[in-house]
Amino acid sequence: MTAVVGAPQWVPDDQDIASARITDFARFVAERHTVAVPDYHALWQWSVDDLDGFWGSLWDYFELGDRPGQVLVSSEMPGARWFPEVRLNYVDQVIRQARPDRRAIVSVDEDGSVSELSWDDMLNQVAAFAQTLRDLGVRAGDRVAGYLPNIPEAVIAFLATASIGAVWSACGQDYSARAALDRLGQLEPVVLVTCTGYRYGGKAHSRSDEIAELRAGLPTLVATVVVSDENLSGTLNWADVTAGGDRSTISTARVDFDHPLWVLYSSGTTGLPKGIVHGHGGVLLEHLKAMALQSDIGPDDTFLWYTSPSWMMWNFQVAGLLVGATIVCYAGSPSNPAPDALWHIAARLRATVLGTSPGYVLACAKAGVVPRDEHDLTALRLVGVTGSALPPASSIWLRDNIGAHIPVASISGGTDVVSAFAGGARTVPVRPGELSAPYLGVALEAWDEQGNPVHGEVGELVITEPMPSMPVGFWNDPDGTRYRAAYFDTYPGVWRHGDWITRTEHGSIVVHGRSDSTLNRHGIRMGSADIYQAVEQLPEIADALIIGAEQPDGGYWMPLFIVPAEGIALTDDLATRIRTTIRTRTSPRHVPDDIIAAPGIPRTRTGKKLEVPIKKLLQGADPATVVDPSAVDDPSLLAWYAQFARTKPQDDQR
Repeated sequence: MTAVVGAPQWVPDDQDIASARITDFARFVAERHTVAVPDYHALWQWSVDDLDGFWGSLWDYFELGDRPGQVLVSSEMPGARWFPEVRLNYVDQVIRQARPDRRAIVSVDEDGSVSELSWDDMLNQVAAFAQTLRDLGVRAGDRVAGYLPNIPEAVIAFLATASIGAVWSACGQDYSARAALDRLGQLEPVVLVTCTGYRYGGKAHSRSDEIAELRAGLPTLVATVVVSDENLSGTLNWADVTAGGDRSTISTARVDFDHPLWVLYSSGTTGLPKGIVHGHGGVLLEHLKAMALQSDIGPDDTFLWYTSPSWMMWNFQVAGLLVGATIVCYAGSPSNPAPDALWHIAARLRATVLGTSPGYVLACAKAGVVPRDEHDLTALRLVGVTGSALPPASSIWLRDNIGAHIPVASISGGTDVVSAFAGGARTVPVRPGELSAPYLGVALEAWDEQGNPVHGEVGELVITEPMPSMPVGFWNDPDGTRYRAAYFDTYPGVWRHGDWITRTEHGSIVVHGRSDSTLNRHGIRMGSADIYQAVEQLPEIADALIIGAEQPDGGYWMPLFIVPAEGIALTDDLATRIRTTIRTRTSPRHVPDDIIAAPGIPRTRTGKKLEVPIKKLLQGADPATVVDPSAVDDPSLLAWYAQFARTKPQDDQR
């Protein structure tokens, strides 16, 4: 079904609005501050106009305790100072949610086995592991590293680490030891938490060799803790170090608002990945807002987001514990043993909130699955999507094949703020291909090259006021040079995120893709996401990558690489269909110069297409300088593109 432009696919009814947590918060704000906030957009406007009032109200609304002193001392970016006199610990909020009548964590294996942890079970293990860390000499500020799949032990290890004021950082086990060392090695961790392997795609993947290489490459380690039924020489066994704990003995370290909570990483496509440091207080406030107010998640929810400890959405899912939700850990493939495996898990566990990616939604659509007919999704009340722009057709597919009564929250943000800049809210309509609204407290605008706000046209996504979850800083960047260069060089004092967006007349946001890989044909700029939304709907296309490459002679070459679906060949007829689709559905000015069949599309480990590195290859750059192979999901593909760049006739590049 084709969406009518601007027409909502879901509209909240009176009951949705009345029962939403954000409605209750709006009443709290109206009474506390004597302001009129009749709808979401009025509440958002107040939240960015009165930063002190908004973030202070969040603290009070969630009853986080006394908050002495000011909320925001300086709003300068970078360098904003939040809650300078507050001392807290992220884990305290998790402890406050403990209850006897609900599970804290449900774990699902690809083989179908399910295990559960009650709140007491989880916190008892947190208490025991926190004591183990102390016994090992780990203190506030020390780093604990995880090399783990998405399993409950990763959550417990993080909570124990944070509870004593130590700093957590993790990589999924799909990373090689070398790639993990590029990240974790920067931190000089004192403890490594890992497991001997995981199951994915119907296969068992041993990581014993990688663990040995990691241990050898981390000379600062005083201990390695292994989740395994077998004992590895020179390591501690997880079962032993988490036995006999008592949640009543948890003693959380009271730390400053901006004390490091965890270190996440940039994609690392060039050079070492940047370590992005976030603080306890900023993450706590941002994630309470995102969970309870934006996503309407609470203590009656079962929250499943398909993710990995390598991706910020793992941290986002752990935040479900902050509002008392049950979270689901799944380390397997979303498409094994069948394309609808993730929907099967959601139905089996009666998940109320399910998160996935546009790629998975498109794969389900092309596979012809109809989840609402094949699975009992009656418990489901929200589908979240992130990782790239969700095309209108995919949003409509979710409506028609999951349920028209279920809102689709397409969100966009990043590892940089470990949250979203824009997404959904229970009180705001959902329109296909659009993010419903900016998140509360996010002063989001679209700017032109001169720094002027624009509406109804494409501009740079900027944030004009600070957010508490903006990075405390980058690791090993003592003077902040790399941090400023990453976000503040283009518009001094204003965060430039690197995305092209359009702000619509009804307050929503359309994401067009990364601005540093913008297609600029004849002065007309377009995001690559617009091309993908058209091309990847074709059943013959499994994946696509479009590049706009400036040439030495002043020309501009725009090739489209496509991965044909299984059993399909790139013929002249298919190439004509692709060009016609782009011409009619996107822009006649952005029809590709060449269409090339490729063996695959290289991505970062978190699923981002490598547009800029491939562009540099096509412009003649040395492959060794454009991308770190350890940051790529399939490094062998880089050789194919490098060879293509060397052999492509220059006469065809225009």
